[in-house]
Formats: sequence, C-alpha cells, structure tokens
Amino acid sequence: MINLKYFYRGFAAIKGVGSPALALGASFIAIGALLKNIGFTMQQSIFSTFLTYALPGSLVMAESMLIGASLINIFFAVWLVNARLYPMTVSLMPLLMHKTQPKWKYYLSCHFIAVSSWLIMKDSYEKVEKENRIDFWIGIGVATWTVAIISTIIGYISSDFLNKDILIGLAIINPIYFTCMMLGAMQTIKISLSIILGTILGPAFFFVSQEWCILFGGITAGTIAFIFGEISGK
Repeated sequence: MINLKYFYRGFAAIKGVGSPALALGASFIAIGALLKNIGFTMQQSIFSTFLTYALPGSLVMAESMLIGASLINIFFAVWLVNARLYPMTVSLMPLLMHKTQPKWKYYLSCHFIAVSSWLIMKDSYEKVEKENRIDFWIGIGVATWTVAIISTIIGYISSDFLNKDILIGLAIINPIYFTCMMLGAMQTIKISLSIILGTILGPAFFFVSQEWCILFGGITAGTIAFIFGEISGK
C-alpha cells in the first residue's frame, strides 16, 4: 500500500510561489479554453487531461484536430512529442527504486512523468529516504495531475472571457518558466552547451525543415554537448 504520510508530503510539495505547478495550471487554463473552442465537451476535455496531462501532448492533439488530422496521425504525433519524457523517466527511476516496494507503484507512477513534477522531485528527493521516495513521488504526481485537471475545467468554463492574447500569454507561461529553470541549471559544460547550442540550432534548422527543426536542433545540440562534456570531463 501507499504510505500516506509520504504521499501527503509529496502532495504538499507543489505549493509555493516558485512551484512549477503554478505555471502548469496557467497553461492548462489555456488548454481548457482551446479544447472548448475546437468543439470538445466538458467531459471530453477533462478526460483528455486525465490521460495526457503533459502540456505539449495536449497542445499537439488539439492543434492536430483543428487541421483535421486523422486519428492515427494524432496518435503518432502525441506519442512522438511525449517521447521526450523517456530520458526523464530513465534518470528518475533509479532514484526511486527500492527492493521493499512493489513494482505496480512504479508502473502507476510513470503516468505522472512531466517536466513540472520531475523538477519538483529532482529538487526534493534527497530529503526523503529511498524506501519512501516512490510514495512521495506518487503524491507529487497526483498533485500536479490534479492541478492540470482543475485548470482545464477553469479554462473551459471561462473560455468566453479569455481573448486570443490572454490565451497565448497563459500558454507560454510554462515554457518561460522552464527556460528560466534551464538557465539556472547551467552549471556544467554539458548543460550549458546543450542549452546554448539548442537555442541557436533550433531556429537554424528551421530553414532546413520547419516541421523537424526543433527535433534536429535538439538532437544535434545535445549530442555535441555530450561529446564535448565527455572529452573535457565536465
């Protein structure tokens, strides 16, 4: 069973002015309004966030539906954009795994992998004993998941009062927050190079392929930064 003491402790970890959950909530207000505008019902909007609560996946799904993409195309588009969460999972799970914990907790908790919850856990895991970290993580995940669902409902209800400029502003709060977090994390050559080169190569690859520029820029920048960091030992 889940240790409620650490679950509630994780659930409470999202509070605070600097919490990523605030930026997540603002962005999902925009998602809720967008889903209503493309014809989703309240139930469909909630179910969408319930199943795909990482922000880019929801945006890709909504945008794909707007242009009339087929269901199979939407599936692969969302699947590809959420593949970015795989490295987060690989880096996080070794910090959580303990032989006394059942495997079902780890399978369940994978649904909660998102940049916002990942940032909170990476900032807090050292304060929690390893055997209790999975319960703490599930608490964080449920909390951020709940924020996303509630914000979707708020956005859906208030969509008539949100104009285009407000929606754009709400939608970019999350990326701006993560950009600030990345700048604050520039403490090694690998991380610094990956951020700097990604910022340069992403727009540069736009002139090669508008559809694939972010992927090409990210892979190229990350590979160069990794190789350079391994050579320099930093």
